[in-house]
Amino acid sequence: MSAYAEKINIAAAADLKFAMDEIVAKFREVNAKDDVDVIYGSSGKFYTQIQQGAPYDLYFSADIAFPRELAKSGFSFSEVIPYAFGRIVLWSATMEANKMSLDSLTSSKISHIAIANPKHAPYGKRAEEALRASRLWERVEPKLVYGENIAHTAQFVQTGNAQVGIIALSLALNPALANKGGYWLIPDTLHAPLEQAFIITKRAQGNDLAKKFADYMRSSATRTIMTKYGFVLPN
Repeated sequence: MSAYAEKINIAAAADLKFAMDEIVAKFREVNAKDDVDVIYGSSGKFYTQIQQGAPYDLYFSADIAFPRELAKSGFSFSEVIPYAFGRIVLWSATMEANKMSLDSLTSSKISHIAIANPKHAPYGKRAEEALRASRLWERVEPKLVYGENIAHTAQFVQTGNAQVGIIALSLALNPALANKGGYWLIPDTLHAPLEQAFIITKRAQGNDLAKKFADYMRSSATRTIMTKYGFVLPN
C-alpha cells in the first residue's frame, strides 16, 4: 500500500448506484486512507464530458460502445474491460408490476410511463428497442416521460409522476424499491445486449489507486455484490 493517500474520481452509469456504493464501501475497508469519489449519471453524458476533459479517472458505462469509442480516440489508458450485462424490467411503486407485461402499458389506467432518455442513456435506448420490437412504441410514445438517467427514471415512478417505468433490474432489486409492487423482467430477446464496460482514463495513467480499484472489480467480493443486484457477469 502506498504511504500517502491517493484519490480517484469515478464516473459510473446510474444503474450501478447501489452495487457500486457497496463495492466502494468494501474497498474502503482495506484502503481506508484513500479517497474514492463516485458520481452517477448517464453514460452518454459522461462520454461527452470525458472528451471535453472532465477529471474522471475511471469510467463505468452501461454501454460498451462508449468506452470503445474513447479508447479509439486516445482517451483511455487501459484496455476496455467488460464488467457485466444489465437487464431491464417493468417496475411500479403503486401497481403489481410482477403481473404485467409490455402489453399492459397500453391500458387506459396508465397515463405516464417513465423511461431513460434514449438519446444518451443506454437503458432508455434498450427500452425503446423492446417497445419497438413488441410493436408498442407508437401506442405508448404519447405517455412517455423521460429521465436524465436510469436512477432519475426510477425516481419518476417512486414519486408518482409515472405509474410505471422501464428501469434497470439492479435498481429494482435495491431494498428501497424491492418492497413495492415487484417487477417484470423484460425478455432480453427484445433488445440488443446491455453489455457494460469500464476504462481507466488517460488522465489516470500515473494513478496507482485507479489501477488498484480496476483490479478490485475482478475480485470475488465484487462479483458477489454485482450478482446480488441482478447483473450477469462475463465469464
